Amino acid sequence: MPIIVSPSVTAPVAPVEPYTRVEHSDRVDDPYRWMADKTDPRLLRYLTAENEYTAAVTAPLAGLRDELYADLDARTQQTDLSVPSFVTHTSGDSFWYYTRTVEGLDYPIHCRVAASGRDQIPDVGDAPLPDETVLLDVNALAEGEAYCAFGWADVSPDGRLLGYSVDVAGDERYDLVVKEIATGETVGDPILGVGAGGAWAGDDWVFYLRVDAAWRPHEVWRHRLGTPPAGDVLVLAEPDERFWMGVDAARGYEWVLIEIGSPTTTECHLIPTATPDAAPRCVARRRPGVDYTVEVAPDALYILHNDGAQDFMLSRAPVESTSPDDWTTVIPARRGVRLNGVTAYTRGLLVSQRVEGLTGLAFLRRLPDGSLGDPQPILFAEPLYTVGAEEDPDVDTDRVRLMFESLATPPELIEYQFDTGERRVLKRTPVRDHPRHGPFDPSAYVQERLWATAPDGVEVPLSVIRPAGVPLDGSAPCLLYGYGSYEVSIDPFFSISRLSLLDRGYVVAIAHVRGGGELGRSWYESGKLDAKPTTFTDFIACARHLVDAGYTSPERLAIEGGSAGGLLIGAVMNLAPDLCRAAHAAVPFVDALTTILNPELPLSVMEWEEWGDPLHDPRIYDVMKSYSPYENVRAARYPAILATTSLNDTRVEVTEPAKWIARLRATATNGPDRPILLRTEMVAGHGGVSGRYAGWRDRAFELAWIIDQTTR
Repeated sequence: MPIIVSPSVTAPVAPVEPYTRVEHSDRVDDPYRWMADKTDPRLLRYLTAENEYTAAVTAPLAGLRDELYADLDARTQQTDLSVPSFVTHTSGDSFWYYTRTVEGLDYPIHCRVAASGRDQIPDVGDAPLPDETVLLDVNALAEGEAYCAFGWADVSPDGRLLGYSVDVAGDERYDLVVKEIATGETVGDPILGVGAGGAWAGDDWVFYLRVDAAWRPHEVWRHRLGTPPAGDVLVLAEPDERFWMGVDAARGYEWVLIEIGSPTTTECHLIPTATPDAAPRCVARRRPGVDYTVEVAPDALYILHNDGAQDFMLSRAPVESTSPDDWTTVIPARRGVRLNGVTAYTRGLLVSQRVEGLTGLAFLRRLPDGSLGDPQPILFAEPLYTVGAEEDPDVDTDRVRLMFESLATPPELIEYQFDTGERRVLKRTPVRDHPRHGPFDPSAYVQERLWATAPDGVEVPLSVIRPAGVPLDGSAPCLLYGYGSYEVSIDPFFSISRLSLLDRGYVVAIAHVRGGGELGRSWYESGKLDAKPTTFTDFIACARHLVDAGYTSPERLAIEGGSAGGLLIGAVMNLAPDLCRAAHAAVPFVDALTTILNPELPLSVMEWEEWGDPLHDPRIYDVMKSYSPYENVRAARYPAILATTSLNDTRVEVTEPAKWIARLRATATNGPDRPILLRTEMVAGHGGVSGRYAGWRDRAFELAWIIDQTTR
């Protein structure tokens, strides 16, 4: 039986204050609006009370949490090394770069050893390599801190310096540091409060980002090593609040690449690193709805764009190009093929793409006359998988590394030879034997692609994994995950924590709903703006398909999503509160209309191209009001609900789930067998806690709650 809240455990009651929002002549009561002031001491008291209530309600699950944590501990190779990557610097020195982890330590240690050539990959086990140099021990950096995350980390082109930016609060404001690798000494003063991202320009200059009051990266700055940060130079600013900025180094370190973008429109600028004080050169001025990216090769620009090609095409232009008039087609638009990226090498082009809902790679071989052959797909045998490629810094390389995984296959690093197509597995992520369940056996599981029919007749894909022996009679418990926004695709991936569910007879499924990018740009566009409700009805169709096909039953089904996926979970429960037994919403965007109506909040204006502009468009206001979870809580018996959030989250502020849970508890008709819980990490950001062991504890907490709710 799932836990039942004891009468002696009293749920917090959030204070209420009369407030009426008036927008487009529409009046809406919002008694929890006071929570928008995060300096109000009542909010901290309320969050603390919710944490104490959640701890009390879930106290009977302590043994199960420990068991699930032990599963992760037992199966994870905690002391491990990545396969070293070969880099030759402009100084002529070559190194093998790698990362290692140590059992008992939360964070990785980044290292390198000298290399004589790329064919002699060091043998890796679980011990440090001889004569290694530690570039950055994140454990030492995080000592005394409850949180530690990086916004940028890169070695200078000559291999002498390490630049990195670190956040120890979770609010995504970073302090940028440069240090001498040989001595460990810091070069100059840190640059405080920068945005994520950065780029070297030669060995003496660093480019970085500043963010505005709404947390939008809006300026690119240039810093010369050895000079005070107060003398840094503004390189480029973006005044339009709909657009963010990014900065990176193109491969080969010959160019700094600045990207300005919104969800539908981009503009790229280049600066030669030989003259870092040169004015940025725009590759192509922004045009509404034209989205493009630039790959800089020694002799050309390769431009992936959607100008006249909904699922993108690939063009080539001279390095000095400043206009799309210079673009010539390399790969035309192809029906059913979404082009996602390109990396240029001397031997040809490696293209990442998406076909029939799955990621893929294709290689265009450079022919003897210098032209390019047709795209040749690099094929894999499994029915559901995710594949990508590492960018090799050497454009003349004869090989590249591919990353492959599936719902049942742990990540593999594969070396692929351009000339022959030969493949060699360099490493499979180990899954250690479990003391009770024995060795991990991929063949013990069935991977499937299912299709659910949405109310408008569209077929929506699901990726499913289940133990081979699970009967399809509705008796199996199931966890269904969804996202469905920003053209983000939730591709089939391997998870050690998921094995704890599969061991207990669970079906685990991913609903690839509209609003994501799994089936191309049209799939995204048909689940955004005024079509956003399609995302929610797609998910409901997927859940009901699993029930109708015997994979589970409503009383044994849990649903889960995070961030915009948390909005999905909240909206789905309002539409169909009888859909499932339990729902986990992580850092959930559940007060979407209130947030997007306020242009002063972090990222709100940037979101208008995704959700619409309810401040100026009454039609969009009505659409968002129809689905925003907080706006539509009703007096119904909801599933058991667990909302998890972080106090320092700048992407979805803690205010949103706090208000949502307060209104749910005041309005829903749930009994003690279906608790409504809020759990807040008090030092963390949008991605939750940063240490791996704390992350394991959090996931064990969530899974224990899901298991308790969905098993009898």
